[in-house]
Amino acid sequence: MGAGREVAISLDGVRDKNLMQLRKLNTALFPVRYNDKYYADALASGEFTKLAYYSDICVGSIACRLEKKEGGAICVYIMTLGVLAPYRGLGIGFAACTRLLNHVLDLCSKQNMSEIYLHVQTNNEDAINFYKKFGFEITDTIHNYYTNITPPDCYVLTKFIAQPQPKK
Repeated sequence: MGAGREVAISLDGVRDKNLMQLRKLNTALFPVRYNDKYYADALASGEFTKLAYYSDICVGSIACRLEKKEGGAICVYIMTLGVLAPYRGLGIGFAACTRLLNHVLDLCSKQNMSEIYLHVQTNNEDAINFYKKFGFEITDTIHNYYTNITPPDCYVLTKFIAQPQPKK
């Protein structure tokens, strides 16, 4: 991709009929197997789970879970965000991840959700730096979070979204 060229990424919702696409992406992208609850949560999140397409090819996804906090507020947990390896390093991967994440951040703002968070393996500097560009910060470290990958520790990255104040 040449400098300054816009990469066209389109998004599509995840539904029962294309859930297998998300399953295939996850198998290719992540070193862990996701259970049926993951996919049920992804479907239940509605617009918060999306597939990303470049030239009509599914290249990535974001899958979220909506969680109720104490006091009843809803926050968003990003379960997964990823782009297939062949599309990274060409500007396509970054464009797809950016489009997916911005979509979810916009939904959070529109629906008055003030918090979004995720877990990142402590040695995944690319992911940590990517999320920091969007205002996420490391808010916790969990030791032995992962069971079958090394290192087993993760950071919790959180973005607090300022809600517009009602006009007086």
